[in-house]
Amino acid sequence: MSIVFALFSLTLPVVASEADTTHSGDTEEFKAGELIMHHVLDAHEIHIADGLSFPLPIMVYTQNGFDVFSFGNFWDDHHHPSKTYKSESTGNIYAYDHGHVSIVDEAGEEIAHSGWGVSDASFMDLSITKNVFGIFMAVALMLWIFISTARAYAKKGIAAPSGLQSMMEVLILFVRDEVAKPSIGKKYERFMPFLLTIFFFICIGNLLGLIPFLGGLNITGNIAVTATLAFFTFMLTSISANRGYWLHIIAPPGVPWWLLPIMLPIELIGLFNKPIVLCLRLFANITAGHIIILSFTCLIFIFNQSSGAGVAYGVSVGSVLFSIFMMCLELLVAFLQAYVFTLLSALYFGQAVEEAH
Repeated sequence: MSIVFALFSLTLPVVASEADTTHSGDTEEFKAGELIMHHVLDAHEIHIADGLSFPLPIMVYTQNGFDVFSFGNFWDDHHHPSKTYKSESTGNIYAYDHGHVSIVDEAGEEIAHSGWGVSDASFMDLSITKNVFGIFMAVALMLWIFISTARAYAKKGIAAPSGLQSMMEVLILFVRDEVAKPSIGKKYERFMPFLLTIFFFICIGNLLGLIPFLGGLNITGNIAVTATLAFFTFMLTSISANRGYWLHIIAPPGVPWWLLPIMLPIELIGLFNKPIVLCLRLFANITAGHIIILSFTCLIFIFNQSSGAGVAYGVSVGSVLFSIFMMCLELLVAFLQAYVFTLLSALYFGQAVEEAH
């Protein structure tokens, strides 16, 4: 509990720095929705606190060539992206607006954006964003964990595990004995590398998103990430499926012939519905957790602006307690969502390789 409280306490300075919208003696309206979406959505910087941000590299491929430069080139003196940047190598002038990089002319009018622009000039945005940085971090942690564990087994053999090895052995055996074997059956071993990869990737990604001083990473709360994971599950299921699996979709046994024109569309919808459910469940649960925690924190600043500091102090007691409760719940959800995604993937694999009776 003390660890959770310490982690949550780090979110207050971050939110407070963004909630402080005083400029030249004038106080602007505190917009909780914009602040929450700023933390939930992807970005080109790692924002720790007001005035403390780490720019990430912008990488764009245009008709004039390939440009790589720092997102900090868009910053003004207050670290707000309000300037344009002219590349010396390609001559392109870049602007940044609400998370999107575009090419503009000397007058500031947009010429092209990612995809096809107003002048049919296209360019590809390959920038390393906050979530991409988080993915690299999760992958690096996974490589360190698995390589360290493998070396420990190679050194000790069947001796009693210790340290990181002892924790990993419990989790790996859990995925094997409680997820893969019951769901897939005798052919479970061929799917174990994939199941372990998605379990630990989702779990680590969820936990990284709960660490405030990492800039509010939201890896598994990004629908592009969850859709990619679900797509891999769908493709592996389709490739591994045997003849009986496809026959059950095209012509379910025991169904009268006159019902087949009705059953076939239903079965095909169910085929594509599985990865969609995988994608949306993980995305919605993780994103909702981030929004709820930030909403409780924003209540303090909303009441401070509308009713004064005294009311805000009173509201802060309840907000902090509910936020700590949600942080504890999110620690459980981090493991639970990794387990659910892995279990459902294993069930789909089991249906695909099950021998026909």
